[in-house]
This record gives sequence, structure tokens and C-alpha cells, in this order.
Amino acid sequence: MPALRSIRPAVGSVARNPVLVAVSALFALAQLPDLIVGPTANPELSAAVSALTFGVLILVAPFFQGGLLAMADEALDGTTGVATLVSGGKEHYLPLLVAYLALLGVSLAFGFLAFFGALLGIAGSVASEPAGFLAVPAEDVTLLAVLAIIVVGLFAAYLLVTFFLQFYAHAIVVDGAELVAGFRRSVRVVRSNLGAAFLYTALLTGGGAAFGLLVAAASLSLAPPPAMESAPVWVPTVEVGTLGTVGVGVGVIAVTGVLGALWATYSVAFYRACSERTPAAGRQA
Repeated sequence: MPALRSIRPAVGSVARNPVLVAVSALFALAQLPDLIVGPTANPELSAAVSALTFGVLILVAPFFQGGLLAMADEALDGTTGVATLVSGGKEHYLPLLVAYLALLGVSLAFGFLAFFGALLGIAGSVASEPAGFLAVPAEDVTLLAVLAIIVVGLFAAYLLVTFFLQFYAHAIVVDGAELVAGFRRSVRVVRSNLGAAFLYTALLTGGGAAFGLLVAAASLSLAPPPAMESAPVWVPTVEVGTLGTVGVGVGVIAVTGVLGALWATYSVAFYRACSERTPAAGRQA
């Protein structure tokens, strides 16, 4: 199974090329302001920093993505360096940027539809309470149920789209495909390796969820204690101090660097293994 066989060469590539960890950690520094400013009590400053960070990441992420995947591809065959990051990022920047913006637009569209549907669902739930609220005719409740089903269907469709297009960047960087060809190549690779792609996605989702919990815990540890006279028992009240804050930030960046390097080498190793088993365009049933 490629999803499992690709783990060993990915780990070995990172061990031979610690520069991958350094590059991933350097990119993680761009998200450090959000981690530090996010928990502060100034919502205006937090919103401004988040907006600025998001804007910068939109422009920088395609360059970093192309360069890191190029480094991972090279590392799987031996050694790599920062020069590959620069050359790979510059060579594939434009198609990756356009693809990134297109997928971002799709995500925002699905997000808007899901948010609108959630509002309708909440309104229907409140309105259908038997006591203290207006009664809603049965046909209206049925309509809200249909809308909820549509929202769930849209979310499932979004997951399906991202599942089949998740290797567009690998096709562009590793195979040198153009923008549209990269999307088509990703679909062919996933369709020809459905079981392996599902296991691969499940492994990455589990790792991403664990990392998300780690970052959430770090954010809570950096947050100021709640302004309550008697806080509930479950509310964290430990004050880590300045030195502790720096330590937590450095720890998050270090872990991000390791996981980012492993993701790059693992995803490229998996893509290469699946790509070898994928029929050429026009030959697939």
C-alpha cells in the first residue's frame, strides 16, 4: 500500500536533509504574530494582524509550496538545498498562485453557502420550539430540513472536490504540468488509487487534527486569564510568563517545521508511487 510504504522514505529524506525542517519552520514564523496577538484583549489589533498575515500568506504560500515540494522531490533521491527552494518557487509560482486563488474562491463559496444554511437551520430550530416561540407550519419545517440536507450535501461535495484535487501542486511541481493539466492529473491519480488515497488522506487528517489540538493548547496557554472573580474549574489559569510564552512559541514553530518537512516528503513520495500506477491520459477506463 503506497500510503504506508511512503512513510519510511519520507522520514529518511528528512533525516538526511534537516534543511527541510528549517525551511518549514521559517515559513511557520509568518504565522507567529497570530499566535501571539490572537489571545490579546484588543480585538482591533488582533483583526488587523490576522488580515495582514492572511494577505501575506496568500502571496507567499504558492512560492513556498512550489519550493518545498521541489526540495522534497529532490530529497527523496539524495540531498537538497535552499537553492532548490528558490528555483522551484520561482518556476511554479504563477500556476500555483492561480490554482490557490481558484481553490480559495471555491472554499469561500462553499463556506458562504454553509454559513447561510446554518443560519436557516438555527432559525428553524428556534422557531420550532413548542413553548415560548412562534409555531412554524409543518411544510416550513420540512423546507428547513431540506435546506439542512442541501447544506450537508454541499459540504460533502466540497470534501469530494478537495479529495480529488489535493495533488494539483504535486502534478505541477513534480511532473511539470500546466495549471489545468495539473488538476486533471490529480483527478486521474486519485481515481486510479482510491483506496490508497483514502488511507493517505485519513492519516494526514489524523495528524493535522492532533497538531491543531497542540496549537489550540498553546494558544490557550498564551491567553490572559479570564477576567472573572471565580472562574470555573475547567478554565486554564496557569500563567506561563514571558519566558514561557517564548518557549511555547518556539516549540510550536519547531513542531511545525518537523511536520511540514514530513508532509512534503511523504506527500511527494506517495504521489510518485501512485503516479507510477496511473495510466496515461486517454488510456484510463
